[in-house]
Amino acid sequence: MATESLHSRWEFREEDEIVPGLTALTLLGGGLRYEAYLAWHERMRALVVAKVVRPDLVEDRATLGGLQREIELLERLNHPIIVRSFGGEVDGPRPHVVLEHLEGPRLSSLKRRHGPLLLEQLVALAIEIAAALHYIAAEGLVHLDVKPSNIIMGGPPRLIDLSVARTIEQCSALRSPVGTDAYMAPEQATVPSDDLGPPADVWGLGATLHEGVTGERPFRRGVRDSTEPEERFPQLIEEPAELPAHVPTAFAESIMACLARDPAARPTPGDLGDRLQVVLQGLPKPKLSRLKPRRLW
Repeated sequence: MATESLHSRWEFREEDEIVPGLTALTLLGGGLRYEAYLAWHERMRALVVAKVVRPDLVEDRATLGGLQREIELLERLNHPIIVRSFGGEVDGPRPHVVLEHLEGPRLSSLKRRHGPLLLEQLVALAIEIAAALHYIAAEGLVHLDVKPSNIIMGGPPRLIDLSVARTIEQCSALRSPVGTDAYMAPEQATVPSDDLGPPADVWGLGATLHEGVTGERPFRRGVRDSTEPEERFPQLIEEPAELPAHVPTAFAESIMACLARDPAARPTPGDLGDRLQVVLQGLPKPKLSRLKPRRLW
């Protein structure tokens, strides 16, 4: 199923109609279940992103259930650091959700092109994402897929993709891991678990910050198809890689606290944001170089 869906494409061309009032402009990317198109929303007269279920999955109950859940959660959430939704459609020949179009690269793309981020940039970003996670937790939800590719860098940044998000109650009913292996908290990788909740998102943010500092994931790559949890999820038995010496102690301690195996030992998103505010205040202020005045005559 997964392999087939990678080759199942709509192949919309520029100005093809996705659904009435929503016109495709260009393909932005996609995953196993969806394609994402930059599109023109006629009623709003604005650029948007149309996330469309792949053709061979338009009747797949699990995929449609995830889409419906994402539409409902995005309607419920209203936060400046969380991507906004403009509705969607589950029942129809082209199930989709319409999202705001965000200018800026994904954090994963930025790291791939330029390597580790500047500390000032990364700490400020972490404070914003921690605020979004605090809000999500207060709403009784868990994102379950906090990672660099789900963060759009901009002013402000945005946390995207709630396709696997669950309520805290729904988390306890999971019977198989949901999320991205390399960024899953131990309790997320070993469901069913009564401990799965907002601390899992703090772990995801910790893994993201660790990668932003070092340029590498905090744990070695697991064996995706292994039936042994410890082989698939090295984070169950290994400690995260050490952080570089230039990272301020308070920031390094905050990152490592997020990666505590015990969910109860991790800071809450609100506490983490408070810690990082102190870290940010202690970082050197960027210096502006003085330019000599240029003669115009």
